[in-house]
Amino acid sequence: MCGIVGYIGSKNAQDYLLSGLKRLEYRGYDSAGIVTLNGRPSLLRAKGKVAKLSEMIASHKTSDKVGIGHTRWATHGEPSEANAHPHRAGDIYLVHNGIIENYKQLKQELTEHQFDSQTDSEVLAALINSFYNNKTKLEDAVTQALQLVDGTYGIAVVSDREQDKVVVARQGSPLLIGVGDDETLIASDASALIGHTSEAIYLNDGELAVCTADSVELRDLASQPLSAKVEKIEVDMQAIQKQGYDHFLLKEIMEQPQTLANTLKGRVKADQHHAQLGGLNMTDDELREVRHVVIIGCGTALYAGQLAAYYLERLVDDVTIEVQIASEYRYRSFNLPENSVALVVSQSGETADTLACLREIKNRGARVLGVINAVGSTIAREVDGGVYVHAGPEISVASTKAFTSQVAAMTIFGLQLARAKGASLMELDKYIDELEALPGEIKALLEKITPEVEQAANKFTDYNDALYIGRDTLFPVALEGALKLKEISYIHAEGYAMGELKHGPIALVDDSFFEVALIQDNWLFDKSISGVQEVNARGGHILVVTNSTEPIEAEMVIRLDSKLDVLLPMLFNVVLQLFAYYVAVSRGTDVDQPRNLAKSVTVE
Repeated sequence: MCGIVGYIGSKNAQDYLLSGLKRLEYRGYDSAGIVTLNGRPSLLRAKGKVAKLSEMIASHKTSDKVGIGHTRWATHGEPSEANAHPHRAGDIYLVHNGIIENYKQLKQELTEHQFDSQTDSEVLAALINSFYNNKTKLEDAVTQALQLVDGTYGIAVVSDREQDKVVVARQGSPLLIGVGDDETLIASDASALIGHTSEAIYLNDGELAVCTADSVELRDLASQPLSAKVEKIEVDMQAIQKQGYDHFLLKEIMEQPQTLANTLKGRVKADQHHAQLGGLNMTDDELREVRHVVIIGCGTALYAGQLAAYYLERLVDDVTIEVQIASEYRYRSFNLPENSVALVVSQSGETADTLACLREIKNRGARVLGVINAVGSTIAREVDGGVYVHAGPEISVASTKAFTSQVAAMTIFGLQLARAKGASLMELDKYIDELEALPGEIKALLEKITPEVEQAANKFTDYNDALYIGRDTLFPVALEGALKLKEISYIHAEGYAMGELKHGPIALVDDSFFEVALIQDNWLFDKSISGVQEVNARGGHILVVTNSTEPIEAEMVIRLDSKLDVLLPMLFNVVLQLFAYYVAVSRGTDVDQPRNLAKSVTVE
């Protein structure tokens, strides 16, 4: 993986490919390249940022009207020019997202090709070329090769011999075909198409398309024709621009009052005591039968699920709630009892492990609901029902606003489930009222507390290790806060349930660590203060975030002023997002594109 673009039409291919790759930079990558065709192919590849590739293009300008491009996130072979895409084999040029699992076996059989890279992708290019002769069309050679492939792929292929077409195909890795006027555009992410076209064909698994400047011919891997559905692209240009912010991450943190309001719009109405998701495709009778809910996610989506699980447990006492890591659950011999529902949570809707869990759960006959941000994504297309959170594009690799909206959406699901099971309005009203108040509370928090959080970040920026601790609903917030810090500042950070400190992690506490203690003024306040005292007794350096007005012994205390109670942990999380951001800025890291990470993890 990571980003694919392609063009065929009447305009300059290099211009679109370069702009498309720049749009896809947010996904994370380590090298980039393009090839364009107009008689003699022009292949340009570079290790590092697209800016370096841009310099190469500037000194190798062409008027070519067809080409493909790629940003690579290394899976096979180190970042290098040789391992960068596009890969060439004979007359074939290929860009590929995904993993070819049987590439070693295939490589052993492709003895006529001299391999220049360490990648599985070059093996696929060579395999296609082995079927490509004077009597074979490009699309037929691609089809024959893909029938021998095990694994995942999103590919775009061009040939020096057939410069009037681009062949694309997908299996487990997203691809879109933008439909324009006398041009066809290809991308692995809708953001690369914005400003060029507002209509696209979303490829499904097992589909291949032959793209020319004025047509798209869709078929399956048995070469049977398929009908293409053209859909409107929902993202606009403004949503993928910084709009004056220094980083996309800060913009997305600050957007949360509005993006959360978008999530709640039409779904939560406090004056009517109403909270409901419209896309579950479940009747009240079906909801009443639910006895088991499993929430599936990876990274930030997992922690959003863990926080939401606390709320669901409190709202529906006759339902077992569990949260599972997608990358582990897909390989376990798990048991799904009767009347189970799965919530699969993914910002991109393309997360490979989460998608694999979805398919396995569906195979076992359980209903699967999606909590997704990206409209038209694979998970959104394969679930039985669910909800778009409408948080808008997340350009920064580290997820922020999606977390807030995911928790809110799952809480609404819990309210809908509880209502169907006969819960009284009095039991539900507190959650409904706080959901409606939450966007305003986050807005007030951001306006008031940002300078104080920046001051705290500067105080703790020189440490290289951190422990985040919290109890109850603040435990998953501690996990998410630690994840944010390690993702963008590269500080080693771990999150723990505060009660677990004495069971091992407190051995780490010394003068070289700092600690972030999350303390809510509730029935666990005294227990949490005991944890702080244990750390202080061992020379710790504690930053406390709390809504309590009680004196607390710590190096620094950030106090929240909010009328929220049950949903207050959402404000704690916003503080930790800001803290991680300002620490990263202070340390000079690449905030939006942290090293080694990709935005949409479409491979294992």
